Amino acid sequence: MEQNLEKVLIVEDDPGISDFIDLELKHEGFETCVANTGRKALEQFEKFNPNLILLDVMLPEISGLEVLRRIRKTSEVPVIMVTAKGDTYDRVNGLDAGADDYIPKPFEIEELLARMRAVLRRTTKENSSDSVLKIRDLEMIPQEMSVTLKGETLNLSKTEFFMLKKFMENPDTVFSRNDLIEAIWGAGHYIDINTIDVYIGYLRSKIDNSVKEEYIKTVRGCGYKMVTK
Repeated sequence: MEQNLEKVLIVEDDPGISDFIDLELKHEGFETCVANTGRKALEQFEKFNPNLILLDVMLPEISGLEVLRRIRKTSEVPVIMVTAKGDTYDRVNGLDAGADDYIPKPFEIEELLARMRAVLRRTTKENSSDSVLKIRDLEMIPQEMSVTLKGETLNLSKTEFFMLKKFMENPDTVFSRNDLIEAIWGAGHYIDINTIDVYIGYLRSKIDNSVKEEYIKTVRGCGYKMVTK
């Protein structure tokens, strides 16, 4: 059995599901804590100091999305939304609120574990990066999760940040929608490809449209790329 030091906060109001996840994660070596309401989730977040949160959307007292918004005011702890909802709108809602990944019920425990480890690996990698990325008037400091355009700070969601980082690390490289899904959420994730188009639109509205210059270019039939000039 692989031993892990990571602490996982499980936020789920269905005791059958929370008990199952709790048992499986303990078997895999994770340290766990369970909260069954949104209010208890916020309390346990402060006390338990988790390395990752599994967060259901539909919760008593305070919704999962509101819990996430409050956590994001002070922390970038990885969060995977766990919910019965599965269409593009709900995915974008959760991800745009700051979630790192999204897994709809029902799910296989192997898939959940794979996503958890992918998010933890990515977070560790991002936290260890201290380089500054710069393309024309666009500048990113990955370690600080900060982006400026012509000296002005851009307010990006976590998903927008990681997508932009992928482009800035690989200027003039064309990425298909599936390439971007794999880069941001990991291989084997069933993310609607339309979700990528939504986030490309968000980035363009905050970057291209604000300075009337093209940074993210559509390559017809292939995907998107960051252009350097």
